[in-house]
Amino acid sequence: MSSFTIGIEEEFQIIDPETRQLKSHMSQLVEEGKVILQERIKQEMHQAVVETGTGICQNIKEATEEVHFLRNKLIDLASAKGLSVAAAGTHPFSDWADQLITPDEKYDKLVNEMRDVARGNLIFGLHVHVGIENRQEAVKIMNEVRYFLPHLHALSTNSPFWCGRNTGFMSYRSKVFDKFPRTGIPDRFSSIEEYDDYVNVLMKTNCIDNPKKIWWDVRVHPVFPTIEYRICDIPLRAEETICIAALCQALTAKLYKLRKEKPQYSSYRRLLIAENKWRAARDGIHASLIDFVNETERDYKSLLNELLIFIDDVVDELGCRSEIEYVHQILENGTGADRQLAVYQENSDLYHVVDYMIEETKFGL
Repeated sequence: MSSFTIGIEEEFQIIDPETRQLKSHMSQLVEEGKVILQERIKQEMHQAVVETGTGICQNIKEATEEVHFLRNKLIDLASAKGLSVAAAGTHPFSDWADQLITPDEKYDKLVNEMRDVARGNLIFGLHVHVGIENRQEAVKIMNEVRYFLPHLHALSTNSPFWCGRNTGFMSYRSKVFDKFPRTGIPDRFSSIEEYDDYVNVLMKTNCIDNPKKIWWDVRVHPVFPTIEYRICDIPLRAEETICIAALCQALTAKLYKLRKEKPQYSSYRRLLIAENKWRAARDGIHASLIDFVNETERDYKSLLNELLIFIDDVVDELGCRSEIEYVHQILENGTGADRQLAVYQENSDLYHVVDYMIEETKFGL
């Protein structure tokens, strides 16, 4: 039996509360933060980005405590420097060209390889790790869970603005990241050996120098015994992060259980799943997605309800029912993107949107 442990990584914006612009001040926060948080706070390529990561959590209750603790500590560290912290997939108006790159050999190498695609990748995501000790099982579950990635993505959408524009997308972050190679919905792999062969070809031909440069929306992690879900924008509220993490854990556990009962579960073509991802990025929870079984369009909420029914028999076992039921509040109140847009529509002022993001990041802590 797999343990389905949870690890959560959140990428935050560091903001100057006077100008509401991103502030390239990450290195000092990380240096001071490491005294308390050790490896749970990390630098990113842009100096206006700080990542926090929980330890290995045995259940969603532990994960909740850690996410709250890390958000609180980061907010305190930033406040001591006269700065603010915001959780959103993109900044509403700061230009990527104005941001400093963190001095580090690995980032220099990435910029040299990717050029303006790397420099322009000023985005903020949520990554959820779910423990799976058996890599052969992990690659099979990765194949199967791809179908549900657009469902998760729609629920997390929190990046409607880019460089001062209302993009018309609920998740413009995903469109920015599409410029990178080896992103998006992964292909299907028949075995872990086929997956490892793929990685080895990339390594041998100097496409990548390490397997972490495969940035798919879900991947078998190259170092940890986990499946890593990478498709989501960072949500505004900690409770939204926890809800999505609980869904990732429950989907993994359900598919693992199904494999024991019925090894062949439906695995749909990457190209079809990518159509649903596009719709989810554009319209969020208001999207119509494709029902592949019936070859019809369905409203997102009905498909999400099917997902909840699908995982229902593992939820109590995992102890995450109340966390998963928070999806109903997201549907009622809107995602971060819905709420950012509502603030903007009230006053046509992106400064107010940034202020709202900062306040929502603290909500419920």
